[in-house]
Amino acid sequence: MGALIVSVQTTMDGVMDQLEGWFEEQGDVEHHGIEELRAADAVLLGRKTYQELAELWPKGSGPYADLINPMPKYVASRTLNEPLAWNAKLLGRDTVEEVAAVKAQHPGSLISYGCGELASVLARHGLVDEVRFWLHPVVWGDGERPFRPGRLPIRLRLVTAAPYPTGVVRLSYQPLV
Repeated sequence: MGALIVSVQTTMDGVMDQLEGWFEEQGDVEHHGIEELRAADAVLLGRKTYQELAELWPKGSGPYADLINPMPKYVASRTLNEPLAWNAKLLGRDTVEEVAAVKAQHPGSLISYGCGELASVLARHGLVDEVRFWLHPVVWGDGERPFRPGRLPIRLRLVTAAPYPTGVVRLSYQPLV
C-alpha cells in the first residue's frame, strides 16, 4: 500500500495560494521538489488545484513537467465531470473510500499538492501519512490557509526539518489520528 503525502508551499504566515510574487523554487528546493515527485506513483488533487495545475503544466517543459504530465492523476470534485484532461480520472462521490482504494493499488507514494478541503477530510479519516510544509521566508498577509479553518484540530508530529540555503525550510509531519 502506498503512502499519501500532502505537499504544500506556504509563506511564513501560512498563505498557500497566490504563489505569484513570493514563490521562487530554485536550487536545492527545486531539486528536492522534483525528487519528491519522482518518488510518487500518482498525483491526488482537489478540484481547485487540479484546474490550476492542468492549465499550467501540460504546456510546460523541463524536468518537473516531464515527470508530472504523464503521471496518473486522481481528482476529487463534486462539480467536475468526466472526461478530464491531463491524464486525470475523477474520483467517485465517496472520496474517502476511493482514496483508500487508490492507496491500496499503488505500492509507491501518492503526492497531493495543496492543503485545503481534500487534505483536511483525508487527514481526519487517517489517510494522510505525511504533510510536508515548504515554508518560504516571506510574510504575505491575506490568502488561503492550510486545512480549512474552523474544522476540528489536526494534531501533527514533527518527522523532519530540512533548511535550504534560500531560507526555505521543509517541515515534514505525521498526522496523529
